[in-house]
Amino acid sequence: VPEFVKEKRFANWLRDAHDWAVSRNRYWGTPIPIWVSEDLEEVVCVGSIDELEELSGVRVTDIHRENVDDITIPSRLGKGVLRRIPEVFDCWFESGAMPYAQLHYPFENKKEFEDGFPADFIAEGIDQTRGWFYTLLVLSTSLFGKPPFKNLIVNGLVLARYLMGTKMSKRKKNYPDPIEIITQYGADALRLYLINSPVVRAENLRFQANGVKDVLKDVFLPWYNAYRFLIQNIIRLEKEEGIVFSYKDEDLGSSSNIMDQWILSSMQSLVLFVKQEMQGYRLYTVVPKLVKFVDLLTNWYVRSNRRRLKGEGGLDDCLKALQTLFNVILTITKTMAPFTPFLTEHMYQNLKRIVPGLKSVDSVHYNMMSQPVESLISVKIEKAVSRMQSVIELARVIRDRKTMPTKYPLPEVVIIHKDPEYLDDVVSLSRYVTEELNVRSVTTSSDKDKYGVSLRAEPDHVVLGKRLKGDFKSVMSGIRQLTNDQVEQYLSSGSIQVLGHDLVAGDLRVIFQFEKENSKYEAHSDNDVLILLDVTPDQSMLDEGVAREVINRIQKLRKKAKLVPTDDVTVFYNAMGSDKYLCNVIMAHGEYISNNIKSPLKPYPVPVCDIIIKESTQLKGSELEITLVKGHEHVTNGPLCRFLNIQLRSNGANITGCGEKTGVVLLENPVQSNHITLEQLHEQAKVLFGQRGRTLKIYTNQDLTTGKMN
Repeated sequence: VPEFVKEKRFANWLRDAHDWAVSRNRYWGTPIPIWVSEDLEEVVCVGSIDELEELSGVRVTDIHRENVDDITIPSRLGKGVLRRIPEVFDCWFESGAMPYAQLHYPFENKKEFEDGFPADFIAEGIDQTRGWFYTLLVLSTSLFGKPPFKNLIVNGLVLARYLMGTKMSKRKKNYPDPIEIITQYGADALRLYLINSPVVRAENLRFQANGVKDVLKDVFLPWYNAYRFLIQNIIRLEKEEGIVFSYKDEDLGSSSNIMDQWILSSMQSLVLFVKQEMQGYRLYTVVPKLVKFVDLLTNWYVRSNRRRLKGEGGLDDCLKALQTLFNVILTITKTMAPFTPFLTEHMYQNLKRIVPGLKSVDSVHYNMMSQPVESLISVKIEKAVSRMQSVIELARVIRDRKTMPTKYPLPEVVIIHKDPEYLDDVVSLSRYVTEELNVRSVTTSSDKDKYGVSLRAEPDHVVLGKRLKGDFKSVMSGIRQLTNDQVEQYLSSGSIQVLGHDLVAGDLRVIFQFEKENSKYEAHSDNDVLILLDVTPDQSMLDEGVAREVINRIQKLRKKAKLVPTDDVTVFYNAMGSDKYLCNVIMAHGEYISNNIKSPLKPYPVPVCDIIIKESTQLKGSELEITLVKGHEHVTNGPLCRFLNIQLRSNGANITGCGEKTGVVLLENPVQSNHITLEQLHEQAKVLFGQRGRTLKIYTNQDLTTGKMN
């Protein structure tokens, strides 16, 4: 494994193999046990220490040259004495004898040898096709007529990153210190980086420390965050509902939620795949699937079911979602244990407390590998969700292309496909399409002409230019003249002929164009399904997007303060901008923001209380200051604001002494209550502006700007 080493590299070496000179003219090594007469006519090959003692009368236990070179054997043919030849064995001969030498076979351990020979598998680098693999096979075939192993796993070589991938060298110091890599990123990250690299396909790898970092960032952190999210919501369930979560296998598969069914099916399909591939010693196919599943778990299942897992869909639905996620986290922990032993052990020690049957199993590595529960596998559901994912990913490409973040709602996504089953699958999951793409509606159709979409083709200049050379210009012109129907035929069949040249998948770039230049849609396709996204949001959608930006800023501040979902906080805000747009959006969407952050949202001023964290940020041309304080109820000893700026204005009547006078009123009453009443405020304003005996009306700045004063 892989197959090409067996069929090509190793097979070619065996086919062209030369005679093997097993002797070496060196001092250090295993002496060749051959004694000869001076004329080389009499030859004795000694098979054991006992036989040497019997022939020579000398007993030795250390058979290196310094102990055996002086031993002589009397000649049976009257040729005097026989002396050992001076050569030693080629060291590869000793390596090839490993299966027998390690057990001192045939002198001892005969049964142990026969029970373990041939070995289930061996593993070494690809450079050993001419070394250990070959010598093992030669000696085993000579002695027993069969190979010494049933399976052989070949790995490539880990090379230095620079200097064209040269061999790592202590002298050149062209590689990072492994201890520093492990200290910085962990042994599991290094381990997974190597076994998810070309090395396990018998190809060479230019080692890059950034690759280890990426494993930590792209695999371990999302996976660990999903595990932590599970634990946090189990704790939340106990705190809010008074229920101690307990995992039960018999409850598995009882959920009617299609995403629960999908992730369980995907998990069991993965377990089945891992079992089959590991039995075939195809390590290079296993780890990419495991890494891909972590992405499906974290970026699809957990992301699309966060509200359910937090209990927002009701207690029963929350328990089913938690049971599902717990099973998947536990199963992937067991499945990944051979590849990431330390991280999985850490997770397992917490998870096993919730499963009665696992409390006595001390380590994840004491568990047998998970066996697939094939009754939970549904190919139909996996296909439906895969189609939904394709739709979402294609639409996200359009958003990225138009620099429209997902936080901002869009009116509509149109999914065009000729297969009704495909469209039915997407419709059954339209709720998730709506949430993930943040669109108001999902429309399906099998008629792209209805939306004024046509296809045209462009050549891939790099691919075709290199292949067609002088014919490229004429073929390029022919490609650009292809009709919509011809391009559709190319997409369905995967090939087309242009000016006598066969063009296949990858030779052409298919471009979608609209008949109307001012179409509200943007298009993207994977040559299977066509996605149209309405990219013309109205003002209400833009406002909602800003509100989502505010939510994002608050949640990031909570994370920065290392708060957990169960921490009670109140959020105070101050939106400072000349046009008041941000302030108006927050006020209009206050309930929406509060529901999403699960905390009260209040405008400044901040009361005298325990402030957790404060931060200012820029948003839509305004400065937004956010303050998080402990608790939900805040009782103060005085008003939220101690002073009030007031201004005396005339409504048109001739009031003596009235100009544009301003003043400050103290809102605290140090004699009686902690704050003054509205009637006392009137009296203080009259005194301040010398208007005793007159009736004054009090308006806020907002009343003035909206015209309520008139």
